[in-house]
Amino acid sequence: MAKKMGVGLVGYKFMGKSHSNAYRQVGHFFPDMPIIPEMTALCGRDEVNVKQAASDMGWKGYETDWKKLVTRKDIGLIDVSTPGDSHASIAIAAAGEGKHVFCEKPLANTLTEARAMAEAVKKNGVVGMVNFNYRRVPAVQLAKRLIQDGRIGKIYHWRAVYLQDWIMDPNFPLVWRLQKDIAGAGTLGDLGAHSIDLARMLVGEIAEVTGMTETFIKKRPLLAGTTGGLGAAASAEMGEVTVDDAALFMTRFANGAVGTFEATRFANGRRNYNSFEINGSKGSIVFNLERMNELQVLFNDDAADVQGFRTILVTEGVHPYMSAWWPAGHIIGWEHTFTHGVYDLMNGIDKGVSPEPTFEDGVRCQAVLDAIEKSASSKQWVNPEY
Repeated sequence: MAKKMGVGLVGYKFMGKSHSNAYRQVGHFFPDMPIIPEMTALCGRDEVNVKQAASDMGWKGYETDWKKLVTRKDIGLIDVSTPGDSHASIAIAAAGEGKHVFCEKPLANTLTEARAMAEAVKKNGVVGMVNFNYRRVPAVQLAKRLIQDGRIGKIYHWRAVYLQDWIMDPNFPLVWRLQKDIAGAGTLGDLGAHSIDLARMLVGEIAEVTGMTETFIKKRPLLAGTTGGLGAAASAEMGEVTVDDAALFMTRFANGAVGTFEATRFANGRRNYNSFEINGSKGSIVFNLERMNELQVLFNDDAADVQGFRTILVTEGVHPYMSAWWPAGHIIGWEHTFTHGVYDLMNGIDKGVSPEPTFEDGVRCQAVLDAIEKSASSKQWVNPEY
C-alpha cells in the first residue's frame, strides 16, 4: 500500500496553480506511485487570497508564513513556487528541517545562492529536484532516447529559440519578472534557463559561452494589480526595468558540438515558442513546444526515395508517461509535464535519490547563466564556473 506524504506549497499564482493541479491529478493517473502526495497546506502572504486559493485548488489548509510551514510535522515535502529572490532562504530552511525540496527554475537568483541550496540538500540528506518541466515532455524524452541510442550519430549543432511576446506593449506594467532584485534575470533566466537545461540533458555539458542581452523598454508603469496568469494592471507612475528583454548567446560544448540560443519576449506572434534543432552525423531532430506532442526526425539511413523529415505523433504507450493517459493519438498538454515531474519526484523520494534535474543540475545551469551575463558585460568568451 502506498505511503502518504504531506506537501507544503509556497506560492499560489501561476506556478502555484500548475503545481497544485499536478498534485491533484498524479495519484489518479499514476496509481503505481509508492508515495502519494497529500495537499496539506498552501502558503502565501495575503491571508484572504491564499485562503481562497487553498479552497479553490484543493488544499486542506493554508499558512501565511513559510517559516512556520517548513517546521510543520505533517509536511515532508516543501514546494518552492515563488519568485527567485526567496528560493534560497526557503529551500535551505526546509532542507535544514529534514524536508525534501521541489523548487521552481532557475534554482536561484545567483550562483552563490544555488551552490548553498545544493549544499543544504546534500548536507541534510534530503531529495532536491528543480522543476525544469520541459524535460518531461514525452517527445523530448523520445529525442533523448534517439540520441542515446546513436540514431543521429555524433552531434555537431544545437540550435534553440525560446520566443514569447507578452510584454511587447510598452504600457504593460513593471511586474516582478522585470525587476532584477526579485527575478535575478529577465528573459535569460526565465526562458533561456529552459533551453540551457534541455541542451545539457540532450547534448552535454557547456564548456564556453559568449553572449549579449538587450532591454528594449527601459521604463514601464508600476504594477497596480494582477489579473491572473501573466496578466497585470498598470498604474500611472513609472519605474525602471532592470532586466533583459532579449538574450542571444553561443556555446561550445565539452564534446565538441556548438550551439546557438535566442530567448526573447519581443517576438511578435510567438506565444510560447520553445524550439530546438539538433544536427548529427546520421540525422537530425526538431522539437517545438507549441506542437508538443510531435517530434520531427530525419535519418540518413532511410532509403533515398523516402528520406526527409518525418513527423512522429508521440502519443503511443511505448513512450515515457503516455501509458498513464489516453489512447494513442489523443494528445496531452502543457500541464501534464508538471504531473510527470511530481510522479518522478515521489518515486525519487521513495528511493532516497534526487531525480534529474537535481539541485546540482540547477547549479550548473546557474553557472551558465552567470557566465552569459559576464560575457554580455565583457564582450568575451567565458567559461562557466562549475
